[in-house]
Amino acid sequence: MDTITRYHKILVDYLSRQADVDDSASTPDDVRSELVVDTARRHYQLLFTGWKDDRYHFFVAIHFAIRNEKIWLLWNRTELEVTDDLMSMGVPAEDIVLGLRPPFTRSLTGFAVA
Repeated sequence: MDTITRYHKILVDYLSRQADVDDSASTPDDVRSELVVDTARRHYQLLFTGWKDDRYHFFVAIHFAIRNEKIWLLWNRTELEVTDDLMSMGVPAEDIVLGLRPPFTRSLTGFAVA
């Protein structure tokens, strides 16, 4: 299995499990988790949408992309240690880019620069 296919499967599995956990937790019945996968552009998001009381909620919790055979973490507004979780699933630190960090600080993170 090539790297992109492997990372695609890892990200879909990871976000699917997080969506299942969040749907079974204390999320209001009308706010649901959604997994958005753009296979052509290799983007992966976990988001929450729906109504709570009289307000519409749209919240991107996690956003990944696969670029140049590396997983880019572009957004994480959860308490999850996403990078630790990915490494426990077999992704080496040198294949994870903290895209949510400024480029000049990435060399200090212990993860890939780009």
